[in-house]
Amino acid sequence: MTTVKNIYDYINSIAPFDTQEEWDNSGFLIGEYRKEVKTVVLSLDGTKEAVDFAKSVNADLLLTHHPVIFSELKKLEKGSAVYELVNSDIAVISSHTPYDKAKGGINDCLAEMLELENTETLDNGYLVSGDLKQEMSIDDFAQFVGEKLNSKGLRYTDTDKLIKRVCVGGGACAEYMWDAFEKADCFVTGDLKYHDMLDLSEAGFACISAGHFETENLPFLNIKKRLEEIFTDVQFVIAPVENVVMDI
Repeated sequence: MTTVKNIYDYINSIAPFDTQEEWDNSGFLIGEYRKEVKTVVLSLDGTKEAVDFAKSVNADLLLTHHPVIFSELKKLEKGSAVYELVNSDIAVISSHTPYDKAKGGINDCLAEMLELENTETLDNGYLVSGDLKQEMSIDDFAQFVGEKLNSKGLRYTDTDKLIKRVCVGGGACAEYMWDAFEKADCFVTGDLKYHDMLDLSEAGFACISAGHFETENLPFLNIKKRLEEIFTDVQFVIAPVENVVMDI
């Protein structure tokens, strides 16, 4: 019999929860450790849509990347994601910054999706750098990134330089953009502000802002394969949730 605690312990072994940032709220967030788990739903975000799906398949556990309880809860209304999870006796485990920087986590998976070779993790623990199999122009590389991540609205800075060495950081990694500048020809991340991209462009550095959801969703869901190998008595189901930020 698999319990919530068993799955928590496994995730903790590959992405220790004590490595999370001070502002993060990763870990066991809702439910009971001893609860038996037969069905787990995986979703990048614990949205109401994801929770409704978890309820529809009688899930025992919802596993998310972004914590379902992040900022301070001042009220708990019927119909909210947290209320429905508690009321439906669905436990929740979230692994955010621990899984971002874990070996085989978000950024390693992102680098693998972009087919980077000779990869290494930067000293900040988050960014992963690696080589493309062959040099590309920024236009060709941006198209390649868009296709691999199914990103329909990415933005990028122009450059005449060919791209060979790439740094990746899923989600919001703008604070590490100058680390990427020191190590690569191009920085691929989730969402960069206009002025961040302007600063990088002025410095002659290519960057691609491919979408927060797009750079983390598939890399996070990759954990499903690892879980299935360990917990053979549990059904792992991906919530059919898409990016709520629509592109024209």
